[in-house]
Amino acid sequence: MLYIAAILHPYIEHNIEKMTPTSQLCPCSSNRTYQSCCQPLHAGQLHASSAEQLMCSRYSAFYLGNIAYLIATIHPHQRQDNDEKTLAQTIKQTQWLGLKIIKHSQTEHAAIVEFVAFFQHETVGQLHEKSRFVKEDGQWFYIDGELLPPIKLSRNELCFCGSGKKIKKCHGNVSPK
Repeated sequence: MLYIAAILHPYIEHNIEKMTPTSQLCPCSSNRTYQSCCQPLHAGQLHASSAEQLMCSRYSAFYLGNIAYLIATIHPHQRQDNDEKTLAQTIKQTQWLGLKIIKHSQTEHAAIVEFVAFFQHETVGQLHEKSRFVKEDGQWFYIDGELLPPIKLSRNELCFCGSGKKIKKCHGNVSPK
């Protein structure tokens, strides 16, 4: 836990203006406040208790531009020298709109989380992925993911952006690709 806190502290100090106010809903779509959801993970106060929780906190970190957390939660053997630059470019070019967890299966030390992250980059799109996670020394890490085809959305379901409106009345005029 101290490792993540040591990495995150300088980021949080220099990028606090991008952080979600603690009284607002968490970007991960949990319907909880950021303070009671992903913030303790981002601040290094807690470790994710499940791979699903880590996945949600990583989505929130993408949403908030928390590159240090994203790197700290990639398994050390999977980290690349250009991770910071690649993540910064992705974050700069992408507006994250919502997260939908499709499926989660977990054993004591391994897990798979299938999710769809909706985003805007010129047009509305989907990142549909089946991600692999591993737990080492009591901490979950992201390993890698398999990209999957976009899911089909019903125009009458609630919009992925969390507006509370149906897709047809919100982002429905632009089909996610």
